[in-house]
Amino acid sequence: MTEIVLTFFLVLTVIGATDIKAPVGFVGLALGAVLTLLHLVGIPVTNTSVNPARSIGPAIFVGGWAIEQLWLFLIAPMAGAALAAAVYYGLGVPTIGARLAPQALPAQQAERSTGIRPL
Repeated sequence: MTEIVLTFFLVLTVIGATDIKAPVGFVGLALGAVLTLLHLVGIPVTNTSVNPARSIGPAIFVGGWAIEQLWLFLIAPMAGAALAAAVYYGLGVPTIGARLAPQALPAQQAERSTGIRPL
């Protein structure tokens, strides 16, 4: 449960910090602060994974009991990420698809720098 909740907050932060309406230049600060807090909270509880790739390497080297528990550290972050995406997009935040993103980028940059929507 801890891994699901921690990954939920990490992915929610990533989605929110990279959103169109988010201020430019603060992504690193937001992600760094959240990742630090997640590790401070999660290390005493589960040794904090929140990233399946970070769990696979140590499990392979340790073997035995670590391999037996690896399924949890693969499934829990995926569940947390899916939950975060569902919550964020369930709020009705407008998104731009991959096909329109290159065309929308100049307009978004102008909007972010001035706060005024171009015509």
